[in-house]
Amino acid sequence: MTTVRALTLASRSPQRRAILTQLGVDFRVEVPAVEETEEGVPRDLVLENARRKAEAGAGALVLGVDTTVALEGRSYGKPDSREEARATLGALGGREHEVWSAIALRDGGRLATATSRTRVRFRTLRADELDWYVSTEEWRGRAGGYAIQARGAALVESIDGDFWNVVGLPVAALMGLAPQLVVSA
Repeated sequence: MTTVRALTLASRSPQRRAILTQLGVDFRVEVPAVEETEEGVPRDLVLENARRKAEAGAGALVLGVDTTVALEGRSYGKPDSREEARATLGALGGREHEVWSAIALRDGGRLATATSRTRVRFRTLRADELDWYVSTEEWRGRAGGYAIQARGAALVESIDGDFWNVVGLPVAALMGLAPQLVVSA
């Protein structure tokens, strides 16, 4: 039987913690102080941020994750205000955007990475729907300003790809890098 070491999650995201708990992964949270980049091609941006988190995290087995929402090449991170959240959601309304996540898993001195892209189409959103959603406060701390697994589901028309990627942790990519986190032989 293989013994799996406890994972250090280098993220403060409650969604990532919930997903790992749901999967039965033994982990602890330690958020390293890293400066995240906010500019660049969405795939490269999340990959660089995930790498920085994994390399700065304490422990032998460290998972760094980053997610952004991209529309026409522009990345939408976490809105800082109600106004910014409303503007972001308004820009996404009636359109398809991409959710990009990257994971970086540092195992001792070895670093493995993966990216995931999910396409999400929002319904056309009326002003009162935007007002309602912004008033829920779900936009706080979420890339693109919405939570697909909660009330934000009402904004979505369809998705193409990994649902968990949109929530904040691409489970399929994680399993590709480290199935031993969930299934130990």
